[in-house]
Amino acid sequence: MEKSWAKTFAEKVFPAIDESIFSVLYSDKASRPNTPVNVIVGALILKEALGDTDDELVEALMFDVRYQYALHTTSFEEQPLSDRTLSRFRARVLAYETEHDVDLIHECIVKMAKEIAEFMNISPNMQRMDSLMIAANIKNLSLLELFYTCVANLAKIMNQREITLPEEQYHYIEKDDYNRCIYHKRELDATERTIVVMHDAEKLIELCDKTGDFDDTSEYQLLIRLLKERTIIDDEGRRLRKKEEVENPSEVLLNPSDPEATFRYKAGKKNLGYVANVIETVGKNGSLITDYAYEKNTYADNQFMKDYLDNQPVYEDETLLVTDGAYSGHTNTKKANEHNIKLVTTNFTGRKPNDIFADFVFSDDGKQLLKCAYNQKPLDIHYEKANDRCDAHFCEEVCETCPYKEQCNPKFRKTTAYLELSHKAVERAKQLRFMKTDEFRNYACFRNGVEAIPSLLRRRYHVDKIPTHGKKRTRFHFGFKIAALDFQKLLDYINSLDNPELFTVI
Repeated sequence: MEKSWAKTFAEKVFPAIDESIFSVLYSDKASRPNTPVNVIVGALILKEALGDTDDELVEALMFDVRYQYALHTTSFEEQPLSDRTLSRFRARVLAYETEHDVDLIHECIVKMAKEIAEFMNISPNMQRMDSLMIAANIKNLSLLELFYTCVANLAKIMNQREITLPEEQYHYIEKDDYNRCIYHKRELDATERTIVVMHDAEKLIELCDKTGDFDDTSEYQLLIRLLKERTIIDDEGRRLRKKEEVENPSEVLLNPSDPEATFRYKAGKKNLGYVANVIETVGKNGSLITDYAYEKNTYADNQFMKDYLDNQPVYEDETLLVTDGAYSGHTNTKKANEHNIKLVTTNFTGRKPNDIFADFVFSDDGKQLLKCAYNQKPLDIHYEKANDRCDAHFCEEVCETCPYKEQCNPKFRKTTAYLELSHKAVERAKQLRFMKTDEFRNYACFRNGVEAIPSLLRRRYHVDKIPTHGKKRTRFHFGFKIAALDFQKLLDYINSLDNPELFTVI
């Protein structure tokens, strides 16, 4: 037991679980005692770390003393987990998040990671960030399959509510109708069959509106959404939208099993589902995932950075944050500086300015060009708010003899030389120059380490196979996978204290 993973979990992870975060889920009045929350949260971390199902976890807690030791339940007369404990806890947490928009799991895991980081003596001064696509656990349906599934789902609900279906649409509730409609009707092509199903959808919607209130059913709402997104009504009636007519193609319904899943191309691959962002803090004793975020996969990396910086304190010591080019931007760099964070992006995106602009000097607010690379002050300056740039006029005679004339390329007029330049272009030029230094190369090598996190989460923790649907539910599971990964990193550190060349794997 002393050499197993249970000792590390019992002494370092379990005490770091803050039960008070979940007090909002339970009554303040005296009532029947609930299962200890730290036992539930700890069990869910072990579930992800050890690859158990819910049933396997409950059984293991009853018969495996390592689980009891890790969760501090060896003295219990009866183990506190049942087959419903975990599902009820998930339901409570998700219901609270739906009502209050507060992710209790994220709050708990981030706080736990900070305590583990303190034990491992990892300061927040060196961080790196990366994002990864999370596949939704859904089938990529064709348009015909999508229409058929939505119509069939509504038809079955109507049948359950004892609504008499028209004879032409009754086949949707029959057992083998899916195969007949999708695979066996070869006399019509897919588009023609889709049009038939579309008109059936119209008839069912009209029947629902006449015979009963179906607004409370997701099946009715999803079919309404599908018709709105994929069809259009013109002079000839309802028809399918052409590809270029689809509004917000990334946000359209992909599968009724997961209405929140979105579509995105990244690195030449088609992704259906969500995107996660991880922040890894690195020190001499190892590294930990100290924060994470989880959104629809249309969420931009640049926005992840804004959200992260908004929640950061002003650090006493300068903190290094290294990312790839997708997180860059003048706004993010400025906001990072306000928190005493040095933001370094290892790739350059967008148009590259001339190198000479790095020697130009702007005022702190970016509205005044103070001097050029030749150390000359402009004769006249006009700031254009709409374009966020300065129109500067220099002495024509000085610019004619300037050694940098060919690089900054001003427009010569009768008495002046005219140049349009923004403070953003100057900052981008400085960044390009910085990327040629040895210091930057070291930062790039440092950032490469975070690339292992997405690979590890996929191979070992199976983030692309989360057995549930919806952003909140899949984020719940993702959070515990992050906690399990941090537990493994803690195990590696503790085992390295005894033998620097030995790393324990659960």
